[in-house]
Amino acid sequence: MRKVDWRIIIGVGIVGVVCLVWLLVTGGLIWAALEEPDREAVINAVGPRVVLLVVMWAVSLAAVGAVLRQLVAYFMTAPARLAEEAQVLLGTDVKRRLVAQGSVENRRLTDLFNQLVEQREALRSEMDVRVQEASRNTEMEKSRLAALMSELTKSVVVCNLDGRILLYNNRARMQFRALSKAPGVAGGAELVGLGRSIYSVFDRKLVTHALENIQHRLQRGAASPSAQFVTTTHAGQLLRVQMAPVRAVQSPDGAADIAVSNDLTGFVLMLDNITREFEADSEKDRVLYSLTEGSRAALANAQAAVEVLEYPDIEVEMRERLLHVIREEIQGLGKRIDEMQTSSTNNLRSRWPLEDMLGADFIEAAVRRIETSLPVRAEWDAVDTSLWLKVESFSLLQALVHLSSRLNIECGVDTVQLRLAENAQRAQLDLLWTPQTPDIKAMMNWELEQIRSGSETLSLTVQDVLTRHGGDSWYERDADGVRAFFRFLLPLAAPQEELASATFLRNESRPEYYDFDLFQSSEQSRSLEDRLLTELTYTVFDTETTGLNPAGGDEIIQVGAVRIVNGKLLQQEFFDQLVDPKRTIPAETIPIHGIKPEMVKGQPTIGQVLPAFHTFAQDTVLVAHNAAFDMRCLQVKEKATGIVFDHPVLDTLLLSAMLHPNQESHRLEAIAERFNVTVIGRHTALGDSIVTAEVFLKLIPLLAEKGILTLRQAREEAQKTFYARLKY
Repeated sequence: MRKVDWRIIIGVGIVGVVCLVWLLVTGGLIWAALEEPDREAVINAVGPRVVLLVVMWAVSLAAVGAVLRQLVAYFMTAPARLAEEAQVLLGTDVKRRLVAQGSVENRRLTDLFNQLVEQREALRSEMDVRVQEASRNTEMEKSRLAALMSELTKSVVVCNLDGRILLYNNRARMQFRALSKAPGVAGGAELVGLGRSIYSVFDRKLVTHALENIQHRLQRGAASPSAQFVTTTHAGQLLRVQMAPVRAVQSPDGAADIAVSNDLTGFVLMLDNITREFEADSEKDRVLYSLTEGSRAALANAQAAVEVLEYPDIEVEMRERLLHVIREEIQGLGKRIDEMQTSSTNNLRSRWPLEDMLGADFIEAAVRRIETSLPVRAEWDAVDTSLWLKVESFSLLQALVHLSSRLNIECGVDTVQLRLAENAQRAQLDLLWTPQTPDIKAMMNWELEQIRSGSETLSLTVQDVLTRHGGDSWYERDADGVRAFFRFLLPLAAPQEELASATFLRNESRPEYYDFDLFQSSEQSRSLEDRLLTELTYTVFDTETTGLNPAGGDEIIQVGAVRIVNGKLLQQEFFDQLVDPKRTIPAETIPIHGIKPEMVKGQPTIGQVLPAFHTFAQDTVLVAHNAAFDMRCLQVKEKATGIVFDHPVLDTLLLSAMLHPNQESHRLEAIAERFNVTVIGRHTALGDSIVTAEVFLKLIPLLAEKGILTLRQAREEAQKTFYARLKY
């Protein structure tokens, strides 16, 4: 649907009316000067041809319209577009040359704009270099902190006093996603994120109580107060939380020293998931209770039986029955002791610090360790690079080096291979070699020897190391009898989170898991409508569907979204989920979105995806390009899912049309080109969301230049545009 240019219609109408009036006046004057016979002759000549005159008049108007259209485009539209594009360059950091259009004067003006832009960019580049030099130390400190936080093995979350997350590390990211009620949907992305409320996971009263305790202790003069509490999550996980304060920093005017005050600006949470630990303790308590209380009756029965057996005249039948009682009670007592021993062993094993490690990384480390420690060449054999191990890598590597050393010394082996595969829910790690003697099995008792590493002898044996891992080992030969190997069975770890979608995201050297500017934000009491656009948090989203008629049965097959917090696009926090539509995907739509039926088979249904997406978008403003279509797709599912998206909505299509009414197109690609935004992943839900988000960030300062500062103003002005009439 193209926008109607009323200037051309009005111009053609004016020209038509003027021509008509001129013809009527001219005709009237001629008519007055004619004699009666001449008038009759004119009527006879012109009367039958009045329709032709009207048609010619209309044709002349069409020609006028065409000419007027060219003149408007040449002398009016081209300067207006130049002004809009110049406004984009002035109000944003877009760098591009303007294309000359229209009259000679307009083209000359475009060249002057381009020269001014080049001068500005040169000055800006020079200023950027100076700013970077001045802020290099600050950036280095921030990078060090980000690196430290990212690599910590403990879950750390920092919040401001509103409970908004302003920093979290990678371990916290994975732990929060494990707390999701729907971890299969978009990896549980709805819980973690900068600017998101910590109270979506924790009870607000519990956190507030701990914070009050810290504040009271600070006021009493405590130097480093902290608080601890244990809580359960919505997903049923048990968390142990330690809270520490983030105190305000004050620098007196003119003083170089910085003082720490007792005023709080936020708090740090360190999280431990103690669900398994609690379960282990509960099991231990159960076994202890069974051993004590259960044994009390057994001992009483056995004691009573022994006392009766002491009678000299007891009958043989009674003696056998009492002996049977004693045997049963002793067997039961022994069984309970064995159970407790097993439980204690498992508990001890669970406390051993096993860490998740990619199997390929372990093989690489083993090869490097063997070759640097021994005159033995180590090689990769068949290694399943997708496997993750749960190991204590240091002692396990020493065990492999010990066995390789024994093979080298005792058997003359100078080359070993390492093989890794999955075997019945466990990892199968093989140390292979080609034996020089037909049968060396009799020599293989090295698992029970103390591990020797260089000149040192450890207290551990290979078998001890495997016991700590809950593993096992044995000696075996390949089926062809050529090679022999030690086989280790080791525990597998769950595969670590892989972010496939990040392959088309613009990756920085360090994930954006922090935003200290959020320390300065505070929850506003006023409604979202009256808040500044620069203060709001946005969820920019897009949907891919089986067709363009959601009310007629077309279904959502993909939902993608990213978040904008504090004026920054968070590229590491996204929602990307395929949806099983439970219907066929028309073949003609597949080349557009690239989603084939086999890709959505087995994926969550829309009833599972929408609740998670609703949580992901909680307390934010929804943004989309041509949002009417996407919102319609969500609205038709309200009845079936019970999920209502009543968020305020902004549409980049309407905002662009309102800001730049003279542009030929407001398609997402055209706007992205205008703002110099690189389009990657077009017609994928996540890819379009990212492009829309970058475009929206460019629009905000241009809206401010027009005096549109709040969400209410933006929505009201957007509804006045021609494109606001689109319905689905």
